[in-house]
Amino acid sequence: MSFRLRIALLATTSVLMTSPVTASTLQTDPTETVAAQQAAVDPAPLLEPWTGPYDGVPPWDRITADMFPAAFEAAMANARTEFAAIRDNPAAPTFENTIEAQERSGAQLGRLFSAWGVYQSNLATPEVQAIAREWSPKLSAFFTELSLDPEMFARVKAVYDNREQANLTPQQMRLLERTYRDYVTSGALLNAEQKAEISRINQELAGLYADFSQKVLADEETAIFLESQDDLAGLPESFAASLKAEAVERGQPDQWAVKNTRSSMQPFLMYSTRRDLREQVWRAYVDRGDNGGANDTNQTIAQILALRQERAELLGFENHAYYRMDDTMAETPAAATELMMAVWPAAVARVREEVDDMQALADQEGADIVIEPWDYRFYAEKVRKAKYDLDESEVKPYLQLDNIVDAAFYSAGRLYDISFEENTGSIPVFHPDVRTFEVTDNKSGETIGVFYLDNFARSGKRSGAWATSYRSRSGLRGEDIVLASNNNNFTEGAEGEPTLISLDDATTLFHEFGHALHSFLSDVHYPGLAGTPRDFVEYPSQVNENWLLTRDVLDRYARHYQTRAPMPQELVDKIEASSTFNQGFDTVEYLASAIVDMKLHDRSEPVTDVDAFERETLAEIGMPVEIVMRHRLPQFNHLFSSDSYSAGYYSYLWSETMDADTWAAFEATGNVWDPATAQRFRDTLLSTGNETDRKAAYRAFRGRDPDVQALFRRRGFPTGE
Repeated sequence: MSFRLRIALLATTSVLMTSPVTASTLQTDPTETVAAQQAAVDPAPLLEPWTGPYDGVPPWDRITADMFPAAFEAAMANARTEFAAIRDNPAAPTFENTIEAQERSGAQLGRLFSAWGVYQSNLATPEVQAIAREWSPKLSAFFTELSLDPEMFARVKAVYDNREQANLTPQQMRLLERTYRDYVTSGALLNAEQKAEISRINQELAGLYADFSQKVLADEETAIFLESQDDLAGLPESFAASLKAEAVERGQPDQWAVKNTRSSMQPFLMYSTRRDLREQVWRAYVDRGDNGGANDTNQTIAQILALRQERAELLGFENHAYYRMDDTMAETPAAATELMMAVWPAAVARVREEVDDMQALADQEGADIVIEPWDYRFYAEKVRKAKYDLDESEVKPYLQLDNIVDAAFYSAGRLYDISFEENTGSIPVFHPDVRTFEVTDNKSGETIGVFYLDNFARSGKRSGAWATSYRSRSGLRGEDIVLASNNNNFTEGAEGEPTLISLDDATTLFHEFGHALHSFLSDVHYPGLAGTPRDFVEYPSQVNENWLLTRDVLDRYARHYQTRAPMPQELVDKIEASSTFNQGFDTVEYLASAIVDMKLHDRSEPVTDVDAFERETLAEIGMPVEIVMRHRLPQFNHLFSSDSYSAGYYSYLWSETMDADTWAAFEATGNVWDPATAQRFRDTLLSTGNETDRKAAYRAFRGRDPDVQALFRRRGFPTGE
């Protein structure tokens, strides 16, 4: 099967361990029940080729969680058979019978893990969590076994060594070179004893990633209960209603529950006039995973760091950062650090200005306080109102969820000439909340995809927002119709009422939709050249955010949910005038996390005292005391629920640098919908996957490397121009 698919699936088994876990999950272990049922379960719906319209769709209506163990066993056996047929081919190794043959294989595993990812992220239950705990190390061992097979590597190496005489196309050469490098960086050149160590390390890490995720999520399932109306002071009515609903779900109908998640913490800190409760909610949130009890993650992190360094050294890398950045645009920790530290001083300086403004307002009100971290969001809103006469409550009535979805579709149509037609009910979905849409290329009239949209928060669904693809386009495999999804966690409106979202939520929707567009517009031949480097992944989605606040979109779709009137120009002007407001806070809380991540992994001596390292590093870089990291280390799922973003959290900034520069290209035409620029963006960057070097692709689009000054201008920082 495809080597790159193996790597992707290995990551998936860990990344998707960030699904919600309830307290009862940690107290009961349904593994025995699962094992007892496994023999009687037919896993066929997870293994058979998909049928139905659109060249086949996932049979969600036939899949149940108890099918997965038997499906894993059967799919691994089938994958070994496919693998052996390629490895043991008596013919001399060629690109076609080795590299291309791997690219054609693995379809069954791909279908299985598409479904498993959804169950882990969107449909988590105690049963699913038990399966994950049992199978994460097993799957890790399986994928490591294949990636370290000496006979398969011998075939790959033979093709690689003969590459200059093989008359390969540029795409074939790139695929071959990347495949060879992936084998090497997985340990294919190691001796048998070293390979055994790599397998051990990978299995131990898989278990630790699961352990970390479940500890953090157990803390996130806790809540602070409010007992009286006085505790709701300052909270918007709609938000208070969501706290009441949470309390009812927890069996406390006479109270209100602030769940220990960002979606509850952030608005509470923004609006609550009860400073004592703001501090309580803030401390609970920032101390997730760092409470010294059963869910404390510090020792888990220390074990992960030690194993990562051990693995990096075995594989010939100086440390984990060099290992993870071997296939990135930045290439080295130094390059990523240089960008981060170029932005850091300006961001910190802006925080000083923001704190001064807030402190002055608090003094003017006679609050008799010094601004603390639990005050920042609250007083920032007051300053925003004072400076720009803008209150989020003014904006929200114009942002009805269904309209913003339509706005995203409209933008895609105008830029890329594709359309979305709802077909909910015509194909199976994994939850009644999910809507589906047929995606059409308007020029050819051909169906190019199906879009699955899962917008609402619910029990058993992981927090945050993310995009996935169940099937990608591949010329080699003849797969033309992409199946992609967006997953959000918006709070659904009361029965009979529309769902209104914040401007931040609307931006998130456009961001995730940018990931989906990247999938729908990708048009590569080899599956192994579909995935892009980690520090490119967020780039298309960040670019897509820019069209949300264009006048055309606002006039058509930002209409008052009661009067249907478009958003007034006066309100649009306020939003635009405040576009750089609070950028110090936004930049510092993110960038502190990225810098600490890099410093944690760009060292040969693993950190053992995680809390002390975090404190000392923040002091070293001059972290403002009024802000905490967006993700403190004890709860940093990006880093410790898998390898995924480890030594890679900088990638959001790297992508945003390209994004800001790309938007400047659209603006320079005098028309942000400029068809020629949109077509060049699509042809050069969106459709090409990783068929060419992404740095070279960006230069082909822009005529040069990205200009970091565009990022400074966007955030309102001094540019020195």
